Amino acid sequence: MQAYLDIVKKILETGEAKADRTGVGTRAIAGALFEHDMSKGFPLLTTKKMPFKVIASELEFFIKGITDKEWLKERNNHIWDEWARPSKAPYGHTEEAKKRMAEERDLGPVYGFQWRHFGAAYDSYDTDYTGKGTDQFKNLVDGIKKDPNNRRLIVNSWNASMLHDMGLPPCHYSYQVTVINGRLNLLWNQRSVDTMLGLPFNIASYALLLHLLAKETGLSEGKLVGFLADVHIYNNHVEGAREQLTRDPNTYRLSHLQTENFTSIFDWKYDDTKVVDYESHPRISFEIAV
Repeated sequence: MQAYLDIVKKILETGEAKADRTGVGTRAIAGALFEHDMSKGFPLLTTKKMPFKVIASELEFFIKGITDKEWLKERNNHIWDEWARPSKAPYGHTEEAKKRMAEERDLGPVYGFQWRHFGAAYDSYDTDYTGKGTDQFKNLVDGIKKDPNNRRLIVNSWNASMLHDMGLPPCHYSYQVTVINGRLNLLWNQRSVDTMLGLPFNIASYALLLHLLAKETGLSEGKLVGFLADVHIYNNHVEGAREQLTRDPNTYRLSHLQTENFTSIFDWKYDDTKVVDYESHPRISFEIAV
């Protein structure tokens, strides 16, 4: 996708040095816009190989409101391995702190909890929260079906009163659905954008969510739009970023999604959806900054 590569190119050409929480250091720009029309295909990057099952299983994790990272590990998904609920394993860069964070399974009231139980008191990853808090995600789905012209179809993950208790405060902190002429469009907001490692996941994840919401509501798939704030490339990702820019995004066509056995978005499992005709350039390794 050229739209993604244009963001990478802009950071490399105009980004300024900026220190960050991880200590790695970044090149950053203030603001970028990502747009993609889903009628052109599923926006899974072709300029490097992407692990769709990891992206899809994390989305199921969010939709179900789960906060236990063991659920992800059981599905061979390790993108949350280094994070943990601060009250149980305080954040730190020492080897001891990293070990405690890796061993703690509770992530705290992260994304999915806010989607499904916003405002509820958080106890632990294994607490039954049925009927507690505001189910923003169900309200979103019901709202699209009841009044697709509604301009208040929003899910917010940024719960300021609980940020201190989250393994990682939400980077992509809200999303909105707007329906125009029978097409479901999804727009997300992101405060912090790890352009090389995180953004390709975010694009594919919200594209998959758009696909599922369209199936649930009987609408056509429309535009995916990302409003990106602190858009950065970590210093240890620069070489890989330059390598990716040498690759032609038109070598391979975009894939498309095929979802089987769909009855409800609330019952959807990540392996119900397959990526069809996905081809890409080889993988590029980017080390995660914690």
